[in-house]
Amino acid sequence: MTIYRLFDEPVFPDAAEADPDGLLAIGGDLSPRRLVSAYAHGIFPWYAAGSPILWWSPDPRLTLFPAELHVPHSLRRVLNARRFRFSLDEAFGEVIRACAQTARPDQDGTWLVPDMIHAYETLHAMGLAHSAEAWRDGRLVGGLYGVALGAVFFGESMFHAEPDASKALFATLAPWLAARGCQLIDCQQTTAHMLRFGAREVPRRDFLGLVARGLCVNALTGTWRMEEQSDGGCANPLGSEVIPGAQGSKTGANT
Repeated sequence: MTIYRLFDEPVFPDAAEADPDGLLAIGGDLSPRRLVSAYAHGIFPWYAAGSPILWWSPDPRLTLFPAELHVPHSLRRVLNARRFRFSLDEAFGEVIRACAQTARPDQDGTWLVPDMIHAYETLHAMGLAHSAEAWRDGRLVGGLYGVALGAVFFGESMFHAEPDASKALFATLAPWLAARGCQLIDCQQTTAHMLRFGAREVPRRDFLGLVARGLCVNALTGTWRMEEQSDGGCANPLGSEVIPGAQGSKTGANT
């Protein structure tokens, strides 16, 4: 299997040429043009400090269709309790650095090297990368970030500093995205955590078709904001149902 070397032009080989692990290409840069081109073709960067930039397109691709979101009853109780305040695009820099600093049981070191952080902060300034935050008593206790193109949200990473924070955050974000036309959330890698939310593996060929169609839809641009109720809490995205008794990853998002 050939691994392609990238040069100056922000173009990529066909994602179908990736090796069995999903590795497609090496090199290039993290310019906005190249990153946007990568995501539009179902490709994302992932590499460690001291390594050249590596570009991946796994097959199959774990995908969550927002309408298929499954929220366990235990997590619904957390949402009903309004333990957290949720926000969007309030602390992108803090979220991405917290993701970089979070220890991963299956990773040695971080893949979020300084160049990656800078690249996504640039996309955030352009209105293409967004963060979601969970707060408790004014402290950031959970977060996630990703790239939004058209009707597709490409999840990148998440973290939590308090149990259930990132899970509740994701369960709030997915309906928020769905209500604004999001057709799919790219989870990148298969994890039990995202499977429990209702994500499913999609063959890469089908995933690329879904992305291509999603890119034809007008994007939700600019700074995102979560609607808040008058009491300062966020509206329960799952409705008014009250149930009696009421750690981070590269977005396969284990928490």
